[in-house]
Amino acid sequence: MNISDELYQQTILDYNRSPRNFHKMENPTHFARGLNPLCGDDYTVYLRVNEDDMIEEVSFDGHGCAVSKASASLMTQELKGKTLDEARCLFHTFQELATGKEHSLGKLNVFSGVWKYPERVKCAVLAWHAMDSALSGKKTTSTE
Repeated sequence: MNISDELYQQTILDYNRSPRNFHKMENPTHFARGLNPLCGDDYTVYLRVNEDDMIEEVSFDGHGCAVSKASASLMTQELKGKTLDEARCLFHTFQELATGKEHSLGKLNVFSGVWKYPERVKCAVLAWHAMDSALSGKKTTSTE
């Protein structure tokens, strides 16, 4: 096992056991549910966006595999304080990272090898799709 694989496993386990921002938000300005019907991952992402289009708070709840929960948790940490444009840009960049394109995204780089496991890519990007749907005014999204 190389250092990248080990870091990936340690980070996934940590964020799965102790997810950050894992709660239903009261009075969100945006929210959407993301569902992967093939594996059962099911998360709702909540955002509170201020009048300057900045994300003041972000959280998620639901259930799923360790990869999807860790990705959602890391996503919530990365989005807080970002503008909506920055959040959308980060969504697209993370999708590219998860599908094999190199990017420098700090802690999110632990997902840079997920493309090697195609069945896990949908797990890694599910909450991100829910966030993007929420910002687009859609209430649900699916990986299928």
